Amino acid sequence: MGGNRRATGAKYEQEAGKYLESRGYEILEYNYRCRLGEIDIIARDGAYLVFCEVKYRSDSRSGHPAEAVDRKKQQTISKCALYYITGRGMHKQACRFDVVSFEGDAVTVYQDAFDYIGG
Repeated sequence: MGGNRRATGAKYEQEAGKYLESRGYEILEYNYRCRLGEIDIIARDGAYLVFCEVKYRSDSRSGHPAEAVDRKKQQTISKCALYYITGRGMHKQACRFDVVSFEGDAVTVYQDAFDYIGG
């Protein structure tokens, strides 16, 4: 089951990347991993370096997909983003955190979905 979920996640991450590109984003990386966790997509949108979390639900029984990006997940993404920025000497780079939500066939991008959470 874990492999099937990973394959489903990868499929939606690719779909999210295509959708973001159609909206003018430049995809820099998929599945960025570091010792602190993972970020689904890292992209550039104008002056912003964007860290994107992709969430999918086939229907609303499990809640809205974007609701799955809870405070703990936000903190993990924030730590990974800081690691990415620090490792590349991009300290002055404007950043934001977006969530790409798939609910059935509907795609929604929540720009600036949450603020950096340190700690």
